[in-house]
Amino acid sequence: MTVLKTSLRNFLAHKGRMALSAVAVLLSVAFVCGTLVFTDTMTATFDKLFGATASDVAVVPQKNDHAQDTGRPQTLPASLAGRLAKVPGAAKVQPLVSSQRLTITDADNESLSPSSGAPTVGVNWHEGQKKSVEITSGHEPHGAGEAVLDKDTADKHHVKMGDTLRVTTAPGDFSVRVVGIATYRTTNPGAAVVYLDTPTAQAKLLGTTGACTGFGLTATSGVTHDQLKKNVTSAIGTDYTVRTAAETKKENEKDFGSVLDVLKYALLGFAGIAVLVGIFLIVNTFSMLVAQRTREIGLMRAIGSSRRQVNRSVLTEALLLGVVGSVLGIGGGIALAVGLMELMGSLGMKLDLGELTVKPATPLVGLAVGVVVTVLAAYLPARRAGKISPMAALRDAGNPADAKAGKIRTAIGLVLTGAGAAALVAAGNADDAAGGSGLLALGVLLTLVGFVVVGPLLAGLVVRVISAVVLRVFGPVGRLAERNALRNPRRTGATASALMIGLALVAALSVVGSSMIASATEQLDRSVGADFIVDGNNGPLTPAMIRAVKSAGHVEHVTEYAVVQARITTPDGKTGDQRLTAASPTYADDVRAGTVAGELTAAYGKDAMSVPEGYAKDHGVKVGDRLKVAMVDGRTAELKVGAITSDDTSIDKGAMYTNIATARQYLPADRMPPPLMMLAKAKDGQADEAAAALKAALKDYPQLKVRDQADYKKLIKDQVGQLLNMIYGLLALAIVVAVLGVVNTLALSVVERTREIGLMRAIGLSRRQLRRMIRLESVVIALFGALLGLGLGMAWGATAQKLLALQGLGVLDIPWPTIGTVFLGSALVGLLAALVPAFRAGRMNVLNAIATD
Repeated sequence: MTVLKTSLRNFLAHKGRMALSAVAVLLSVAFVCGTLVFTDTMTATFDKLFGATASDVAVVPQKNDHAQDTGRPQTLPASLAGRLAKVPGAAKVQPLVSSQRLTITDADNESLSPSSGAPTVGVNWHEGQKKSVEITSGHEPHGAGEAVLDKDTADKHHVKMGDTLRVTTAPGDFSVRVVGIATYRTTNPGAAVVYLDTPTAQAKLLGTTGACTGFGLTATSGVTHDQLKKNVTSAIGTDYTVRTAAETKKENEKDFGSVLDVLKYALLGFAGIAVLVGIFLIVNTFSMLVAQRTREIGLMRAIGSSRRQVNRSVLTEALLLGVVGSVLGIGGGIALAVGLMELMGSLGMKLDLGELTVKPATPLVGLAVGVVVTVLAAYLPARRAGKISPMAALRDAGNPADAKAGKIRTAIGLVLTGAGAAALVAAGNADDAAGGSGLLALGVLLTLVGFVVVGPLLAGLVVRVISAVVLRVFGPVGRLAERNALRNPRRTGATASALMIGLALVAALSVVGSSMIASATEQLDRSVGADFIVDGNNGPLTPAMIRAVKSAGHVEHVTEYAVVQARITTPDGKTGDQRLTAASPTYADDVRAGTVAGELTAAYGKDAMSVPEGYAKDHGVKVGDRLKVAMVDGRTAELKVGAITSDDTSIDKGAMYTNIATARQYLPADRMPPPLMMLAKAKDGQADEAAAALKAALKDYPQLKVRDQADYKKLIKDQVGQLLNMIYGLLALAIVVAVLGVVNTLALSVVERTREIGLMRAIGLSRRQLRRMIRLESVVIALFGALLGLGLGMAWGATAQKLLALQGLGVLDIPWPTIGTVFLGSALVGLLAALVPAFRAGRMNVLNAIATD
C-alpha cells in the first residue's frame, strides 16, 4: 500500500511530464481499437445484408476459375426451374439474374458508376429483393424499357422519375426509363444498382432468355433448409452448387472477410509502428524521471526501501500511465471508427451509426496493448532505479551511465547492423524474388534494431558532424546546444530513433514508388509503339465500341487485345492451365517484346504462338515445337512455337502470344472473350487529329478512356502516388508520436537543467539566447533522426528495387526532391517541437532556478 501511495503521489506530482507519454499511448491504442471497431462494424453490417438477401436454398453454377471471360456471368439453364419446382419441400422457385459487367449513363452521357470503385450491378426484380430494399417512389419494373434505380445513385447523379438511362453490357446497349426508386433497408454496399423485370434482365444482361445466374428456393413450412438442400441435390445431381441460406451467408462473409482482413491487418500494422515509436517516448520519459529523482530514490533506499519496492514503485507509475492512456485511447478509437464510417459514406458506402459494433474483446485488447507496452517500456528504467546505491545517490543527483554496459550495447548494435547489412546485400544479389524477400525482411529488421541499439554511439559521431555544419554559425549558443545534445547520448539516440523509424519507412517507400514509376516509364518508352490505348473501367469492350474505334479517322491500324484460357501440353508431357494473349498481328509493332529465339511476327502466323523464356526452360520448349492447346469451352489445337520471348520486361512479362484469329477459329463465337483493350497507331504526322477522332467516335461511351503514352505515364504516376500518399498519411501517426517524444525529452531536459539554466541566465545569457539554444538542440536531434532514417530507408528501398528488377522493373530512381524536403522538414519539426519547452525555460525565475536542488 505504501508503494502504491508513493507511486500515485509521484504520478500526480509529474502529471505534466506524463501527459505527452499518455498521448502516445492514447494514439496507439486509439488506432488499434478504431481499426477493430470499424472492421467489426463493417462485418456486422454486411452480415446483416447477406442474411437479408439469402434465399432458403440457392442453386448457382459451379465456380470455374478457368472459364473464358466472355463479359457475361456464368449461367444455368432456365429450364432447370421446372425440375426445381417439383422438388419435395420447395414452396417457391425464383429465377435469379445478376451481372456486374455493365455501365449506366444518364441523358447527359455521364457515367453513374461509383467513383469509389464499387461495382455497377444489374439484377432482376423479384419478391426477395424486398428483404433488402423497398420502393419508396414509383413502382416495380413491369416490362422491357422500365427500370428501378437505387436511391443513393439517383440522389448523387440527380436522376428523377421518368429519366432515360442507357445500359451498356456485353450483349449490347439498351435504354430504360426510371419508373421507381429503391431505398436500402439495411446498408448501401456502395454499388450502383439497376433493377429490371426478369425477362428483360435475362435478354439484356445475359443475351438469352433461356438462362439464369441462379435460383432461389423457399422452403415449405416444417421443412428445414438442410432437408430442402438434400432434396434439391437428389433431384438435380451434383453438376450445380447448392447452398442453404447459412452457407450462402458464410460464403459471402468469407469473400468479403478476405478483403476486409487486408485492410484490418494493414491498419494494425501501422498501429504497431506507432506503438513501437511510443515505446521510445515512454522509455525516455521514465529514464529521465528516474534520473531526476535519483536523490529521492537514494533517500528511500537509505531509510529502508528495498530494490524491489523502488522497482515496483516505478512500474506502478507506468501501470497508471498505461491505464489512463488506454482508457482515453479506447474512447478515441471509437471516435476514429465513426470518422472512418463517415469517410466511407462520402465514398458511397452508407454505414448506419446504429450498427456501430464494439465487441467486449476490443476494449480489453486496447487496455492490454496500452498497459503491457507501457509497463514493458518502463521496465529498464525501473530496473535501473532499483540498482541505485543509497550513498552514491546522496553524493550525486545524477545517475552515471554504466561504461561497461555501454560498450556491450555498442558491440551488440554493431553486430546486428553488420548482419542486417549483409542480409540486405544478399537480398539485392538474390536470383529468386521469394528468397530475396525473406532476406530483405531480415535485413530491415536487423538494421533497424541495430541502429536503435547503436544509437548512442552514432549520436556522438553524427551530432558532431551536424553541429559543425548547422550550429557553429550561431557561436557560443550553438556550441551549448551541441553539448546539451551530446550530454546524454543514450537519451539523444532514443529520441532520434523514434523519428528514425517513421522517416526510414517514408524514404524506403519513396524510393520503391519512384523506381516503379521510372521503370514503367522506361518500359513504355522502350517497348510500346502504339500511340493510343483504349480501355474501359468496367469490363470488356462491346462490338459497338470496337466498331466505333475502328471507324475513327487518321488511324493507321487498330489492334484488338483479348485473353483466352487454355490447357497446354508441352513436349515433356506436362499439362497446365495458361492464359493466351490473343491479339491482332499488329500487336507485334504496338508492343515490341524482345525475343531470345525466333521472330515475334511468326507467333501471329496460322496456328502459331510464342512462349516466354522461363516457361521454355522449365518445359524444354524450342522454336518449331508443336504444343497441344485445348481451348477452354472450345476445340483443341496444335500450335507451332514461332518465338520465345525474353523475361527481361515488365510489360506482358510471361505472356504467351497468338493471333486473335487463331483463338476465334477454335472457340465458339459465344465463348470467345471480347477485347479487354485496343491499341491504335496514328498515321504519320496525324497524332493530334487521330486523338480527336478517337474521342469523337467514343463520345457515347464515357466509360472508355483514350490515352496516349503521356496520359498512361501520368496514370501510373497518379496511381502509385495515391497509394504512397495513403501510406504516408498512416505513417504520419508514428511521426506525430515521435515529435511528441522530442517535445517530452526537451521538456524533461529543461526541468532536469533548471539550476544550470538559472546559473547561465545569472551570468548573462539572455532569454532569447536561451530559447535559441533549446530550439537548436531540438533541431540537431530531429536532423540526427532524419539522417539515420533517410539513410536507412534509402538502403531498404534500393534493395527492394533490386528485387523488383527480377520482375522487369530495373530502374533505380532516388527521389532526391522528396528526400531533401523530408530532411529540411525535420528541421522545421525540431523547431516546432521546441516551442513550448523553450518558452517555459525562458519564463523561469532566475533566483528560483538557482535555488532548485
